[in-house]
Amino acid sequence: MIIAEIANQTTNTVAQTGIGLGSAIAVVCSWQRNRSILWAILAGILSWFYVVYFALTRKANETK
Repeated sequence: MIIAEIANQTTNTVAQTGIGLGSAIAVVCSWQRNRSILWAILAGILSWFYVVYFALTRKANETK
């Protein structure tokens, strides 16, 4: 029971602090493609939506 409470508290703390994984991936992908801080911020806000968009629309030379 104590372990479950600790795990739940840890999960809540991680979910409430910092940026999410989707936001981090979106910012990196956007920066790699556009080299623009404004687009990177917008991608970070859109998070996983941008990650999916990037994956569906990337060009052959962007696979590296």
